[in-house]
Amino acid sequence: MTTTAPYNYTTEELIAQLRDILKRIEAEEVKMADLIAQVQPHYRDSARNLVHYMTLRAFDLRPIQEKLSMMSISSLGHSEGYTLTNLRKIIHLLRMVQGDLDLNVQEDFQSPFNYYRSKEQLLYNTEQLFGQSPEERATRIMVTMSKEAAYNYDLVQALVQAGMGIARINTSHETPKEWEAMIRHIRQAERATGRSCLVYMDLSGPKLRTEAIDPAHAISDSHKGDYLLLHTGDVIRLVNTLPPRMPSQENTNGQEQVYVAVSLPQVLEDARAGERIFFDDGKIHGEVIAKRPQVLDVRIVYAGLNGAKLRADKGINLPDTHLHLPSLTEEDRANLNFIAQYADIVGYSFVRTPADVAHLQKALEDLSRRDMGIILKVETKEAFENLPRMLLTAMRSPKVGVMIARGDLAVEIGFERIAEVQEEILWICEAAHIPGIWATQVLEKLASKGTATRAEITDAAMAARAECVMLNKGPYVVNAVNTLCNVISRMEHHQFKRMNNLRPLQVARRFLASG
Repeated sequence: MTTTAPYNYTTEELIAQLRDILKRIEAEEVKMADLIAQVQPHYRDSARNLVHYMTLRAFDLRPIQEKLSMMSISSLGHSEGYTLTNLRKIIHLLRMVQGDLDLNVQEDFQSPFNYYRSKEQLLYNTEQLFGQSPEERATRIMVTMSKEAAYNYDLVQALVQAGMGIARINTSHETPKEWEAMIRHIRQAERATGRSCLVYMDLSGPKLRTEAIDPAHAISDSHKGDYLLLHTGDVIRLVNTLPPRMPSQENTNGQEQVYVAVSLPQVLEDARAGERIFFDDGKIHGEVIAKRPQVLDVRIVYAGLNGAKLRADKGINLPDTHLHLPSLTEEDRANLNFIAQYADIVGYSFVRTPADVAHLQKALEDLSRRDMGIILKVETKEAFENLPRMLLTAMRSPKVGVMIARGDLAVEIGFERIAEVQEEILWICEAAHIPGIWATQVLEKLASKGTATRAEITDAAMAARAECVMLNKGPYVVNAVNTLCNVISRMEHHQFKRMNNLRPLQVARRFLASG
């Protein structure tokens, strides 16, 4: 696609470029016909539109967009949900400008979606997954259940009364007995308030964490657990289990070796020298500098100005590494039995590929729960890059959604990129008419401390463009739900979805190249 200045385009050249894009879109739909044919019937036209949109966004549309704006002609923006219709209408309008068509000519653009029909389809799919929205707003509110929810019915009722429409239970925490108590309280609160509240349960997924830290170098902390104080330039050795202490052991800097055991030995097999590694939600950055069987040496490249504390049971992210981990762990499969019996929706943690999606679908089929709603949690760089194809696989199930898990995702792709990537995920979801969930740290300070920051309120307002917003647990979470309801209700009067400048998306180009 040329980047010639837009004001040099003649109308005829503009029409020719748009027709070339149209031909490419039609060719890609033919190429992916088998994938499209496998989705649920009510998703089939949406799957076609997803292919259309991803093909469109593989082009650099900025020069064309600017020329169309200069001519006061309908633009390529705002058309995620009805890509083909919009493109054909623009060509139609340009032909009118040229005098090729009478203004009264009405054309059949041969596409099931226009602006209104695409909104209706998204609404239908959202209601299938999340149920009817409350009268006061369209965006649903999901709240993570704390352990207290298993023992304090009044808390659960207050959350449902305040506006919680989906209760999230994380199977990484608490026990099946406590999960069951939470669900019992949720159902009781539904009856008491007359409000609907669905139960969403997260699978844990592979838990990639620091399992233990070297006691010989640990600093004692009776409140939060012992820790290693790491500084930029330090070298640590990742292992499967901590070895017996041998004082003569030294690292590459001639210092005594510091060990950290990891929870998943596969990491030691898959990671390679030169790849990045992050600890504790990105607070500590490292790089693999040496690899031996079941051993990785990692140099710390960032740990703040005064060092950073690394404790046991902290998350590890390897954005450059393809990890050969099972899509469903044995713990996940055991928990899925409970989820299939009690929950309405299952969240798929650390899903990375279309094959992962197919594994969960097969497991649900074996449990006679093909009807269960599935949420793809986009937490890794690999999941983001594979999202279009994962959606085409997920749409073989009757109810599908996507969660933008901004915490892990920001660590994986870089904090400076999270704003643009979360926008791209929302565009892709809208193209597939799939509801999205805006998650991680929404009104976090308000829920935990009782006071919101200005930045948190702005973030909450942005979240209104998704179909669902997730709040985390905290002692002031009922206040957070009330505040979020207020912010969302106000914002829904001002906006619907989003605007964009239509630069080419690398995720779209990767999607086409993988076909």
